[in-house]
Parts: sequence; structure tokens; C-alpha cells
Amino acid sequence: MKIAYVCTDPGVPVFGNKGGSIHVQSVVRALMAQGAEVVLYARRIGGEPPAGLDTVRVCKLTKAPRGQTPEREQFLLDANRQVRELLAGEAEWDLVYERHALFSFAAMEYARKAGIPGLLEVNAPLVEEQQRFRTLSLVDDAEHAATRCFAAASGLLAVSRPLATWLSRRPEAAGRVHIVPNGVDVERFGPGVLPTLPDHAGRVTIGFVGSLRPWHGVEQLVEAFVQLRQEGLPLRLLIVGDGPMREQIEQMCASQADSVVFTGAVPLTDIPGLIASMDIAAAPYPRMEGFYFSPLKLYEYMAGGVSIVASGLGQVCEVIDHEQTGLLYEPGNVPALCGTIRRLAEDPNLRAMLGSNARAKACRDHRWECVASKILQLARAHREVPA
Repeated sequence: MKIAYVCTDPGVPVFGNKGGSIHVQSVVRALMAQGAEVVLYARRIGGEPPAGLDTVRVCKLTKAPRGQTPEREQFLLDANRQVRELLAGEAEWDLVYERHALFSFAAMEYARKAGIPGLLEVNAPLVEEQQRFRTLSLVDDAEHAATRCFAAASGLLAVSRPLATWLSRRPEAAGRVHIVPNGVDVERFGPGVLPTLPDHAGRVTIGFVGSLRPWHGVEQLVEAFVQLRQEGLPLRLLIVGDGPMREQIEQMCASQADSVVFTGAVPLTDIPGLIASMDIAAAPYPRMEGFYFSPLKLYEYMAGGVSIVASGLGQVCEVIDHEQTGLLYEPGNVPALCGTIRRLAEDPNLRAMLGSNARAKACRDHRWECVASKILQLARAHREVPA
């Protein structure tokens, strides 16, 4: 099967280290492992191809102007012509697969016109997200582009149930929405991975992997950590990642600085060893409306065989079986988070049981191979008669 994988988003370097980058790489790698020929169309590359992707043919789209400006938005809108022309200039495709991006619609419309399956992976309600967290000037144009893209797609792949519900409410998408959650490369994680930052002081290490941004709730984890340390619990905090909240978080835990490690941003190859350095891994998302994430970190924690504490909202509640593969607590409730961490810190047998169960579930249900199989199954089911 010959597949065009399209990522027009200038914020996702396809060979980079961001969560979106990992998703692109993992899906492409898994599709190739199932025998597909994949051609990657991307606006931002982000470095050399990682392991297993050095044979992928990459077609680089024109670079977008820098900054959150109306000119950049207009460029992305106009750039649909280039995508359409490049896809049309290639030999016959069996599938066009696109990671949904603001202002992009050409790939899905090309697939529909050519009578081939066009699958659209949707990771977020992008127009709303851009307005809430960043800047969006051409709102009507962005919404119109999304409507065109959703209407043209043979199938829309939502990474979580809340996102699928949101998509299904849109008339142009209703009836063609499928849930395809994220996955994990289980072979990179687990019992054979040595900890790169072991704690030789005998403390219980609670860790976090991800960007330091408001929607990840790291400040609530730090608040709980400081409180438990002041109560005398022997804990170490390991924060893997960077972001705009780092200075604030460092100030919050300054009184416990000798028990806190900030790694900053790290290469993807370092993540397994850092997760192996944790006794407890946290996903402390705050209470929020419309939680649509399918957190990659959860699957990596699970594959790493580490005990997990996570706020119980959205897809987190579906991925983590409370008391079986992790412990859930009420989002935003710091005392509840403290109690959950305390329970895990004081019970190594519980940590071992939860970690073992979590890894078994990741190996059984959440491999990227499962994601690729679902994509290929949907592609075959959505074959269309040429227009």
C-alpha cells in the first residue's frame, strides 16, 4: 500500500522531540512495519531522521513565515495549492493520511476527488485551542478550512472519546468518526532499561515527563511534593521537560531544592532511562472543561512498568484502571493527590503490582502496531469509487 502522510503544521517538526513529532514518527514507522510505502509531506522537518525512518522519502513543503501573524495564517491558507499539486504529481496513491492542521484542507479534498481513502487524524479542536492558548486572526477562514477538511475526509480518527464526541456534533463529520488512541513502542521501555538518574539516598522518586505548561498541572504536583516533604516523607522529585512555567515551578520547590531534579528538555532516546529512574510517575492534569487529550506520557509510563498517579478525567479514566494499573484522584484536589502519593510511597508492593499490570496492558493493548492496523483496516473499509 502506498500512503501519503501529510503534516502541514509548522508547529510540528516531524523529526523533532515534541509530542506531535513522536506521534508522526511512530505512526509512520508502524505503517512501514506492516509493509506500507510511506511518503512524508511536511512543512517542518526538525533534524535528521530517527532510527527506522532513514529510508522514508520526505517531500518538504514551503516553510511558513515566523510568528503568530495574519500574514502567516494567510500563507498557510494559500499553501493548500502546493499540497494539492504535489499529491497530484505523484504516482497513484492507495491512501492519503493527514494530521489535521489549521487552514489545511487540500489533502483530504484531493483524496476525495481522486476516489481514494482520505483519513484525517484529529488530535485537538484546533480553532478553539488556537484562540484559547495562542493567537488567531483569520478565525472565519480557519473554521471554514476545518469544515472543508472534515467534509472531504473519508474517515476522521479522533485520539480520544471526548474529541470523538466533539467531532460527531459537527454535521460535516457525523457518522464517519472513529476513536484511535495513541500508542507506545513497548520495546523501548520496561524491565531491561537501566535508570539513568538513580537516587542513592533511598528516597522514593516521583517523576513527571512533559512540557511545563498550565494544562499539565505540574504546579499542583509540586505543591503536593513540598507538603509531603515537610511532613517528613522521603521523596525526590524528577521533572523531565521544559517550558514557560519552569521559573515559577523552581521557585515553588526552592525550599526542597536538594531533593528536586530538573533535566530540562531531553532527546527522545533519554526518556526510557529517566522513566526507569522513577518509582511513581505522575500525570497531574488540572480540572478543565473539554479535556480531549490522549497523553503519550501515560502510555510511556505504563510501558515503563512504573506505578502511576493521575487525575481522573477524560481519556485518562479509560486508559488507567483505578487500583489495577494506576491510582486516580480528583482533578485539582491537591490533598487527594497528597494522599495518593503517600499511599504509593509507603507501599512498595502496591507500586510493583500497579507497574507490572500497567506494562502488561500496554504490551497487550497499546502498541503502535495496533494503531497502524486500525488505520489500514479503516483505509480498506473506506475505499471509494472515483469521482
